[in-house]
Amino acid sequence: MVPWHDIESSIARATGRPFRIASRAAIGGGCINEAYRVEGAGRACFVKVNRAGRSGMFAAEADGLAALADARALRVPRPICQGVHGGHSWLVVEYLELKPLGSASLSALGRGLARLHRKTSDQYGWHRDNTIGLTTQRNAPAGDWVAFWREQRLGYQLELARAKGGGPRLDALGRRLLDKLPDFFAGYRPAASLLHGDLWSGNAAETEQGEPVLYDPAVYYGDRETDLAMTELFGGFGPSFYDAYRAEYALDAGYETRKPLYNLYHVLNHFNLFGGGYAVQAQRMMEALLAVS
Repeated sequence: MVPWHDIESSIARATGRPFRIASRAAIGGGCINEAYRVEGAGRACFVKVNRAGRSGMFAAEADGLAALADARALRVPRPICQGVHGGHSWLVVEYLELKPLGSASLSALGRGLARLHRKTSDQYGWHRDNTIGLTTQRNAPAGDWVAFWREQRLGYQLELARAKGGGPRLDALGRRLLDKLPDFFAGYRPAASLLHGDLWSGNAAETEQGEPVLYDPAVYYGDRETDLAMTELFGGFGPSFYDAYRAEYALDAGYETRKPLYNLYHVLNHFNLFGGGYAVQAQRMMEALLAVS
């Protein structure tokens, strides 16, 4: 049973005001957590609940939302609190009434994402690991982007794929691609931009006032092309988004070549999470990448 009394107490401590839930409703759409809209004391909150062992995932998500909010580039739900008690952990954030992105908000999202990407660090990675789906996302700070992508992104996913039984062909192609990674970055050293990290259409929407909103991040500092590439992996955001982004922050000519390299990370992660045909998709992507490297 969800420890609602403890969640109420957690919200009260975080806000400095008494809080009692007057109403709550389950919200569908997610496959990882239970999700609820709760209302009380004149405010509404969005609550995610999972088992106690997922408390670190929620702490990292709250940290990521705070980092995105502090950049002041795009609206995100402000984190309120997270906690753990008994067999459950939870994350509470600001509740926003959302709807699908329209053309105007897509343009605003493109401009805002470009502003977000102009916030940079002197190193790639982040101060803590987080998750991409339910997979650990390693973020140990590094000064070399190619080494970071080799060791903490593709290399780690390939390790997981070997353990999951991805097969010798997947493994052999992966090893060859890791050896050839420098070829994709000749003359290109990306800035370490603040990234959403899991930017597909299911993690963006707009408010009733038309303001674009990002949520469910997997934040780190890295090549901004990784965010742009993922937006194209599952259907894309529409021309107005890309036109607005490029008008604010032009992309390097090598983006189209590196795009499948960056999306391979997410396809491998999908195989490691769900299995099925993602292994074949990853193999085909690696064959194409090796053919042009």
